[in-house]
Parts: sequence; structure tokens; C-alpha cells
Amino acid sequence: MERIMKAQALRDYSSLGYMAAKKHLDLNPDHCIIQELKKKADDNKNDKSVKDLVMLLFETSLLASGFSLEDPTTHSSRIHRMIELGRGIEDDGTVEEEVIDDLTPLEGDDAEASMMEEVD
Repeated sequence: MERIMKAQALRDYSSLGYMAAKKHLDLNPDHCIIQELKKKADDNKNDKSVKDLVMLLFETSLLASGFSLEDPTTHSSRIHRMIELGRGIEDDGTVEEEVIDDLTPLEGDDAEASMMEEVD
């Protein structure tokens, strides 16, 4: 119902609060992910990666439940930060292209296959 109300062209914003589903996140405190997040949060309360992980957990559970995110760009930037953190990449704003020569060529990757088909 919430999605339908948001999609209405002439919606009344005052009634949107009544139609919005109340979201609850139930956590299993015995789950290894939750226990590890609790340990990391207790060690450093200002750790941005722990906050990002908790928000990713909440947002992915929203998506899995069929809800939509209010700001998907924030969600994707959190995912990118977690990938960088997991891979040990420090983002300094510069983009370097790595040339890899030892990759096997793709099937049909020759000059004739890459030419566009001529249309009469």
C-alpha cells in the first residue's frame, strides 16, 4: 500500500504517514554476525565501518522484505566503501587503470567479429 501511495501523481502527503508500514527489524542476538558487530561496536563506538555495516544490514533487510529505499545512492556508496575496506583499497579520489595483459581473449574476439553489421 505504501508503494501505491507514493506512486500516486496527486497524492496527499498528510495521509502518507498513516499508510506507511511500520518497519521492525528483529535480530537474533546469538547470530555470529550480530555478535561480531557488537564486539566491534563495543571496541570503538565511533567506527564508521560498524555504522555502515549496521545500516547495510537494515537496508538489505528492507529490500529483501519488498520495501524500497528512500536514498539508493547512499546504500550503493556504503556497499562501495565496504568493498574497498574488504579489499584493502584506500580511496584517495584518483582512478588508476590497471592493464592486464595475461587474460585469455574472449571467444569471437577478432577484428571481423567486432565490426558492425552493414545494413542495406
